[in-house]
Amino acid sequence: MKTLFIGGGAMASALIGGILQGTNRAKNVIVVDPAEAQRARLEDMFPGVRCSAELQPILLDDVDLVVLAVKPQQMHTVTRQIRPLVEKIPLMLSIAAGVRITTMSRWLGGYAYLVRAMPNTPALVGAGISAVYATPKVDGAAREKINRLLFPVGDILWVSDETRIDAMTAISGSGPAYVFYFLESLQEAAQMLGMQEDRARFVALRVVEGSLKLAQHDERAFAQLRADVTSKGGTTEHALQVLDVANVRHIICEAIKAARNRAIELGSALDAEGADE
Repeated sequence: MKTLFIGGGAMASALIGGILQGTNRAKNVIVVDPAEAQRARLEDMFPGVRCSAELQPILLDDVDLVVLAVKPQQMHTVTRQIRPLVEKIPLMLSIAAGVRITTMSRWLGGYAYLVRAMPNTPALVGAGISAVYATPKVDGAAREKINRLLFPVGDILWVSDETRIDAMTAISGSGPAYVFYFLESLQEAAQMLGMQEDRARFVALRVVEGSLKLAQHDERAFAQLRADVTSKGGTTEHALQVLDVANVRHIICEAIKAARNRAIELGSALDAEGADE
């Protein structure tokens, strides 16, 4: 599968690494990125991958998939550059947060073979999850191309309603930040209680890693797993009481709703760009 990436940042690098895992198909990967340092980094990481400073029509010859891996605020500019060349592109995937398919299609002059995905940063270590939505024009064979691209870097969740991408952005896309926030807090508490920084970091990581493994191997509800650790009148119960008094569960839910609402706002703001096109 010949794949052209527009944008060569961290997420594009993760996807390229997945494509090339255990293969020697680097010649089938092309990256367009204006930053010389970015191109040099990719050529060093993935020998044989072709890099270009700008999109040239010849690069799209026989391409199977174009991946838009640029920042949301760059998408309007990028799609305007692609628009005269869309007849050469059988399928396009966007991993830019917040940019709706209807917006991209309008910017691309009505192009309909579009897929939108929201991967998350654990994809960098092959442990991500991607929410994916496609237009009705994207058939089973095209969906399989998307699966081949995304599966090596994690799980895939196809959704039938694009609005669900905003919810997944708030939960899975932003989710790693919530986990890192908890890790920060756990490490900070350990250091406050006298533990050295490196040991506090190690313990925080092992607690979260071990808890995740236990949850993955035990199908009972999270609430039951929590109850198993919580002896009546014990240390854990006292700690959880502090969290309950502070209404932490409600705060977490409100934080995730705020992230979802911001995703919707960003989508609306981006949709307003080029509204007269």
